[in-house]
Amino acid sequence: MSKEFLNGFLIFIGIGLYFLLMEFSGLANLYYLRFFNILFVFYGADRTLKSNFSEGKLHISENAISALFTALIGVFLSIAGLIAYSYLQGGDEYIQTLSKTLLFGGNPSIMTYSISLLFEGIVSAVIVTFILMLRWDSRYVSDKHHN
Repeated sequence: MSKEFLNGFLIFIGIGLYFLLMEFSGLANLYYLRFFNILFVFYGADRTLKSNFSEGKLHISENAISALFTALIGVFLSIAGLIAYSYLQGGDEYIQTLSKTLLFGGNPSIMTYSISLLFEGIVSAVIVTFILMLRWDSRYVSDKHHN
């Protein structure tokens, strides 16, 4: 199993457990709590980059692709998990109990809701990758200059 898939799967598990915790505590309808999902994306993509750099993979483009791939695996698995969970909980009626702040607004179906979250997830994956690449590149460059 590739480190990208393993760390993407860890992102999925983290987001899934966080969602279930919010669901069971009655907080799943609070849209601003979704922002904490990004912490799981940071964690998984950072693990991939840490592994890459420890293996001596120093090319920025290779590492950016690896981190982005990790984050996107986590996002796609999380959306698939939400779709499955939503159907198990009653379908479109269940979606109406979740956060109402969406790109498409109104009364979304499971697929509309999921596509909206997919867009959010892809954007956050790109932003996380960019931030982590800046962090790791500056860390490597500063370490390299001290040696």
